[in-house]
Amino acid sequence: MTKPPTVEPTREPAQSIGASVSASGRKRRIRRRLRRMGRNPRTRVRGPSFNRLIPNIMTMLGLCAGLSGMRFALEHQFEPAAVALLIAACIDGLDGRIARLLKGATRFGAEFDSLSDFVCFGVAPSFVLLMWSLEHAGRYSFVPCILFTVCMALRLARFNASLDDDDKPDYSYSFFTGVPAPAGAGLVLFPVFLGLEADRLHAEGLAAFARLPLVSAVCLIVTGLLLVSTLPVWSFKNFKVPARYVLPLMLGTGLYAALLVADPWGALAGAGLLYIAILPFSRRSYHRLKLAAEEMSETVEEEPA
Repeated sequence: MTKPPTVEPTREPAQSIGASVSASGRKRRIRRRLRRMGRNPRTRVRGPSFNRLIPNIMTMLGLCAGLSGMRFALEHQFEPAAVALLIAACIDGLDGRIARLLKGATRFGAEFDSLSDFVCFGVAPSFVLLMWSLEHAGRYSFVPCILFTVCMALRLARFNASLDDDDKPDYSYSFFTGVPAPAGAGLVLFPVFLGLEADRLHAEGLAAFARLPLVSAVCLIVTGLLLVSTLPVWSFKNFKVPARYVLPLMLGTGLYAALLVADPWGALAGAGLLYIAILPFSRRSYHRLKLAAEEMSETVEEEPA
């Protein structure tokens, strides 16, 4: 009897096994890639933090407010124009403090703030007064506007140059040299505030007086000279209030805020007159501190070693 032929089991070559393993691994990688589709890979963003941009954004908003005031004045809408310039002044008082609070003060921010101040407080107020009463006052009516704008540019340039002066005495840090830019813009807009208040009270004589070209020209010239003068003016950000005056100051501030809401134009016009009235007291306070510092230095020099 013949034996049936034995069938030996077939064995896959090693190459086919390795190919199947590599194919399954490739499929797994493809599935992982498909699961990740739609998700952007994380990239590390390089640049300044948002906190450092907040002061510059506020300065930009103040600049836009000043330009909007010029646009409203061009359309003879003087109430919105005055409100826009007031908003620019409020933003200017906040952006620097916020920059120091957030530790975002930069050289770019300082230069940008200075340029914004020139537009909002040097160009826009003179343009508003030009449209207010000087538009049809003759060919020389533009001269006071140019004088005020040039004085504002000189005042800002002098202020920027004084930031690098380390030889100033300590008492001088509580004073500005000349009227600061926002206060100068508020003073020069006094005819607009007075005229709007007269319109509200239906006082035709006072309204006609506020719209006289001579009144606007005098305000522009006098304020421009105050800007470039060497008059020491209190810097209220470094001003220390005695303890016994804190409560009256708080009550007075609250009363003025209520008056500002009830009668804004009259309150602003009165604030301009009050600011002019305190300038002599500011000068006297500066000279008292200067004399006290000179006497103290002389006493120290006369003492024997």
